[in-house]
Amino acid sequence: MDKTITTAGRRLFYRDEGEGIPVLLVHGFAEDGKVWDAVAGGLKAGCRLLIPDLPGSGRSDLLAGETTMESLAVALVNLLDAAEIPQCVMIGHSMGGYITLAFAERYPERLRAFGFFHSTASPDTAEKKINRQKSIAFIRELGAAPYIRQSTPNLFAPETREHRPSLIEEMIRRYSGFETGSLTAYLAAMMQRPDRSAVLERFHGPVLFIIGEKDQVVPPDQSLRQSHVPPVAQISILPATGHMGMLEAPDAGAEAIRSFLNFINQS
Repeated sequence: MDKTITTAGRRLFYRDEGEGIPVLLVHGFAEDGKVWDAVAGGLKAGCRLLIPDLPGSGRSDLLAGETTMESLAVALVNLLDAAEIPQCVMIGHSMGGYITLAFAERYPERLRAFGFFHSTASPDTAEKKINRQKSIAFIRELGAAPYIRQSTPNLFAPETREHRPSLIEEMIRRYSGFETGSLTAYLAAMMQRPDRSAVLERFHGPVLFIIGEKDQVVPPDQSLRQSHVPPVAQISILPATGHMGMLEAPDAGAEAIRSFLNFINQS
């Protein structure tokens, strides 16, 4: 069911599907909730899925004022309040993982568990910040479409680029009309996020790491090192997959989340 709430005076759209343990799927940068469609199909029979378009993405309005990981986390807690869900499992893809960590830092009691789908607790390196600044300048000068076309292929594994180029072209087509103001706001917010490794250390519930074997954005060795930080962690490596496992390997991604939910229920 499609639903809309108002958070900080702005419209927030989300889908509410299925029954069972509440699972909030948080999409990443330059995406919207539809990026989870193939994974959601393998999950909604056993849980209640909440799939928002983050503020500034899809059918949701960009927040007034500065966009930060923290302000986006507040929007998500408002969603849970509106849905009358006291506690959920949150799974965040890439930037969605950064938001999930900000949420876990501020509202740990609202999370039964959480997971990274190709994400990290580490802050941007100096080199990464420079690249984000260049991306902001590029978007402001040339717009969203050229940026999406240039950056999207590198999110996928070499095998995907060679054998399934239509998957990449579909993503480019879907998101080339993204609002430039939202893209630059997200890039600035990601540059400013702190190291949240301590959140992994303090969190008492299970943490899931879904890792793309060929991920060039969040390299597997970085994720594997961080998986030793939480007291309880589960790891799933998606073979021949880059940074877009929900598109490249949706069945395996859904199975990883189902396995994690079963682990939570047995804990």
